[in-house]
Amino acid sequence: MMKKITHQKEESIMKRRNILLSTIMSSLILAMPAFAADYDIAINGGRVIDPETNFDAVANVGVKNGRIVKITNKQIKGNETIDAKGLVVAPGFIDTHFHFQKPIGYSLGLRDGLTSSMDFEMGCAGSYIDNWYKAREGVTGANYGCAVSHEFARAKVIDGSNGDYLKDGPIAALETRKKTGWSVTRPTLEQGNAILEEIDKGLQAGAVGIGSTVGYMREGVSSREMFEVQKVGARYGRATGAHTRYTLGTDTTEVNGAQELVSNALALNAPAIVLHFNNPGWRVTHEMITGLQAQGHNIWGEIYPYAAGSTPINASFLQPKSWVDDLGHRYEDTMLDPVTGKFYTLETYKSTVKSEPTRPIVVFKMPEEDQAKWLTLKGVTMASDATAAMPYDAAWDYPMEKLGGSHPRTAGARGATIRLGRDNNIPMMQLMSILSYNAAKHLGDTGLKFMQERGRIQQGKVADIVVFDPKLFKDNSTYEKGAIPSTGMKAVIVNGQVTVRDDALLPVFAGQPIRFEPEAKPRFEPISLEHWNNRFSTGMPDVTEAFPQSTGK
Repeated sequence: MMKKITHQKEESIMKRRNILLSTIMSSLILAMPAFAADYDIAINGGRVIDPETNFDAVANVGVKNGRIVKITNKQIKGNETIDAKGLVVAPGFIDTHFHFQKPIGYSLGLRDGLTSSMDFEMGCAGSYIDNWYKAREGVTGANYGCAVSHEFARAKVIDGSNGDYLKDGPIAALETRKKTGWSVTRPTLEQGNAILEEIDKGLQAGAVGIGSTVGYMREGVSSREMFEVQKVGARYGRATGAHTRYTLGTDTTEVNGAQELVSNALALNAPAIVLHFNNPGWRVTHEMITGLQAQGHNIWGEIYPYAAGSTPINASFLQPKSWVDDLGHRYEDTMLDPVTGKFYTLETYKSTVKSEPTRPIVVFKMPEEDQAKWLTLKGVTMASDATAAMPYDAAWDYPMEKLGGSHPRTAGARGATIRLGRDNNIPMMQLMSILSYNAAKHLGDTGLKFMQERGRIQQGKVADIVVFDPKLFKDNSTYEKGAIPSTGMKAVIVNGQVTVRDDALLPVFAGQPIRFEPEAKPRFEPISLEHWNNRFSTGMPDVTEAFPQSTGK
């Protein structure tokens, strides 16, 4: 009897041991993938595209500690896995003309594949550049950067605009443009030096370059002032981006405005960006840009794939003398209110300018058939010129269907690029170049280290990556409903962290600042009255002395 009890006891002990051992083994097996994974993220089986090296093949991409550490045909494991079979794996999209530098603006961009956003047109006031960057630390989904603003320097000096709204960067134009001194006033010498010094402050604080809206300031900005503005940037080796003089204009004046910016840059040995030149005369401007690139100059231009643009209704070039008399347009055919969906008349235009001078409108200006043509251009970037939708200060997860009217490029410029490319058989390599690599290359060549490490799918580069369906990724925003996000995006990775998964935004704020290291000393050099008024000596002999008039004898 004792032996039987002992035997049963031994069987029970063994059974308990086996159950315990089984439990331990099961736990180990469940934990093995985490220990066995070599990467934080494994992107498997996608069509990997790298525009810099022309790499285009099915491969697996391993991401660890925020960087791409492996591109291989062998199977890889990650703590997080993205099945990219049938999908494109490409550098995250870079936008150098993104005005909507607010949480909900970044969210719209991320849904559209945006990983790095900058504003090279409106920019931020120089005195507030440092605070602008600090306000976005740790709370921004996409990478963020800003140029220093020529316009806001003028608004600050001429109109007395203050920091209550200037600190908001590009959005500040909704307030500063309620006054007009910044646009129409020729500065005195003292004001001119103050404007240039304000721009220098921004570059000293690390701004990516200078943004100028000289096209809105035709009467107020002399050729001397524009040259001196670009000279401030040249001292730092940084690019000036400009909404060029005479835009919007004719196929002659538009090109003349681009030529002013570019010739200044060449004389100063400085980089320059011809902003949104997809306007009349674009073929000549593009030929000029590519010819200079072939000679080794760091000059480039932007396009966006829309026949219409957007601007505040009080823009000088929309006044009847310019828009109707000189350019031959009708408000009833060309000027749309994106909130009401109605076109303006001359009467409603005049009344709105008086009652709400900075109301955003959509302006139809080019043939629709040109949209796909712009996407085939070499040496350019796709930059959205994204404008704000109301409420512009909404939280990052604000319901996008509740946002007010806006130009569709804000939510869909990248989706529209892929859709038009698909419909017109434009090579994917070309589309990835204009959406990402070209901007990274040109800005990297100015010395901006941030961009030297992005815009590429290469081992060792920062993991800013998009994974999307080339057959399904598209824009959904329209002129009637401008804030509808794009769809077809499998994943958006910013600095090695997934921020969008299957078209859903995640509460991940991995964005990093795009800027130069701040400098201890300014490089600003005041100019003299003679210089400002173009009366300084050229070093040439007096004409009357060199070539005395004939006496007739």
